[in-house]
Amino acid sequence: MQGHRPQEAFTPAVKEAFGEDNVIVIQDALGGQPIQRWWKDWKSPEGKKPENTGDLYDRLMGKVMPEIKGQTLNSVTFIWMQGERDAKMQWGEVYEVSLNGLYDQLCKDLGRSDINFVIGRLSDFDLKNQRYSHWTMVRKIQVKLGESGPRFSWVNTDDLNDGVNRKGKKIQNDLHYSAEGYKTLGKRFAESALKLIKQNPKSR
Repeated sequence: MQGHRPQEAFTPAVKEAFGEDNVIVIQDALGGQPIQRWWKDWKSPEGKKPENTGDLYDRLMGKVMPEIKGQTLNSVTFIWMQGERDAKMQWGEVYEVSLNGLYDQLCKDLGRSDINFVIGRLSDFDLKNQRYSHWTMVRKIQVKLGESGPRFSWVNTDDLNDGVNRKGKKIQNDLHYSAEGYKTLGKRFAESALKLIKQNPKSR
């Protein structure tokens, strides 16, 4: 998600749909991080809890809270692009409970039960699980949650990791996306978010 620049495609699309002054977009990202840095109750498959969890979530909320203070929000949509590290570390068995837990944590902290959740599914980088042994497991969990209810969706990224990256290097089936791939990702996130917002009436 660190390579995704909302201003390239995502932000313009949602502002066009709702108006320049009716949208707040906040990004916080750090590449190669496990979900335990967002979900505070994370435990390993062996049941062990690290000393520090949720620090990146706190960093994100440190940006969100000042932006929304005193405002009435018609809707909140959370965009999630993560999972590579958990697939690499063989933490796939606890990924589903972690992703659900993160959603519940967000709803609780924002005092809402109607948050939309858009998940970017891991790409086709390692479909044989040769380098990241839980790759396809995490992919399946992301789709499962993305199809679990009317406030959830998932976005395909399988065709975004070929071409030329931001450094001008040619890539094929890469872990990261091409320069154009990140723009397309932004468009898909926006399309998915707008669909969820429009099909779900406001409720708190």
